[in-house]
Amino acid sequence: MPKLSPLAPSEFPALSPIAGIVLGGDNCGIRYKNKKDLFLAELAPGSTVAGVFTRSKTASAPVEWCRKALRGGKVRAVVVNSGNSNAFTGSGGVASVKRTVDKAAKVVGCKPGEIFIASTGVIGEPLPDEKITEALAGLRAKLDAGAWRAGADAIMTTDTFAKGATATAKIGGTTVTINGIAKGSGMIAPDMATMLAFIFTDAKIPADALQAILVRANDRSFNAITVDGDTSTSDTVLVCATGQADHPKTSGPSDAKLRGFRAALETVMRDLALQIVRDGEGAEKLVTITVTGAASAKAARTIGFSIANSPLVKTAIAGQDANWGRIVMAVGKAGEKADRDKLAISIGGVRVAAKGVRVPDYDEAPIAEHMKGREIAIEVDVGVGQGQATVWTCDLTHGYIDINADYRT
Repeated sequence: MPKLSPLAPSEFPALSPIAGIVLGGDNCGIRYKNKKDLFLAELAPGSTVAGVFTRSKTASAPVEWCRKALRGGKVRAVVVNSGNSNAFTGSGGVASVKRTVDKAAKVVGCKPGEIFIASTGVIGEPLPDEKITEALAGLRAKLDAGAWRAGADAIMTTDTFAKGATATAKIGGTTVTINGIAKGSGMIAPDMATMLAFIFTDAKIPADALQAILVRANDRSFNAITVDGDTSTSDTVLVCATGQADHPKTSGPSDAKLRGFRAALETVMRDLALQIVRDGEGAEKLVTITVTGAASAKAARTIGFSIANSPLVKTAIAGQDANWGRIVMAVGKAGEKADRDKLAISIGGVRVAAKGVRVPDYDEAPIAEHMKGREIAIEVDVGVGQGQATVWTCDLTHGYIDINADYRT
């Protein structure tokens, strides 16, 4: 088990049971003998599902399966294994998915198209799926409405802590609950990270409306983080709604009755996304980068990620060096409009550059103190418009090299 991240929360949150779902995690021996590596969630008949997936051109076989299954809009079970990503495994990987899906459908008693599957771990190694299929019935017998921590443990790879989040909202006066678990530590730059997230609610929301709500929340959470700029072959975010809550019918994703639900879902997803950044491989600092004054929100995000993914910026932060010249460099290489002579930069709330030059006689002492902290704030105004965006990243330490140089050994 890797050393616990210094940015880890003090404990796993208390996630209440959600009507219509039981879940759990166990070890089936895919790669490790003493680590949970198989997750199963079973949902009530009629549960709806929404999903977003990696846009990598080398997407895994489980991702391809989920994309097709999503068209049906219904889910009865989610099966996830860690230790082996079943990516770049050719026709054998496709056959592995089918065997797992067929077995899970038989165990749960549903159609194969209602089974969603994900894998995470080493790329290019054949998945010993017989270990999964042989364990499914036994795991199902042990599923429990409160086993959120066991499920979160089962999907981890190089994570140093289990990730969970929860929120409630009201729909027409009825309280609904949203619980989520996620994994991710390295290969994080979602394009929809090795990153997986599974979110469950008792709300009754049609699949098409749930999909629209998810896409918007995803752009403001998982698609706004980066650890190392590498997009996984397996990125998957699923939201499953059991429909067990007794609330008024909703008309669509923009229905005013869903305002609280939309906000609560984004809260859960952002919480999980930031936990992933806090658990970035070797990370010691969480970095928030806010870009304003850009030509558009999209341009602001591009500039933000140019800063967030710069090894020079990230290593300077790791070394507690407020080398804002590297931020200037990252803005310039982003390929988006920026007015050099209006550029302004603040670190820890202290303006260090404005109107294209260093602020005369600025006091570096408070900035140096800020750089010693665990959470770093960088603000950049590029002076060309009204576009703005916030992205999150972490520093780049030697710990990242240690973890990834020895990942398979």
